[in-house]
Amino acid sequence: MELLRTQYSQEFREQSVQFFKESGLTLVEAAKRLSLPKGTLKNWVYANKRGELATVSKHQKPLTELELELSRVKRELAEVKLERDFIKKCATYFAKGSR
Repeated sequence: MELLRTQYSQEFREQSVQFFKESGLTLVEAAKRLSLPKGTLKNWVYANKRGELATVSKHQKPLTELELELSRVKRELAEVKLERDFIKKCATYFAKGSR
């Protein structure tokens, strides 16, 4: 299966770096909360420190509509799976408590 590269707006990159700096979270936790790969956020943070955040992904070709939709659906599926797993854990916890 081919991996798609998600493209993020400059504004989103800047806000993500700002969130990481102000949140006090670890890089991994901040990336999870932003639904980003940790390597992506790490690259943005280092690029920001070097003053090069504005030039990140300038040479990347734009994604097609189909690629954007596939990327959106994959993110949504991942979120639904996390929710499902959380509900399973809750159901197990409460089932043990009712005995």
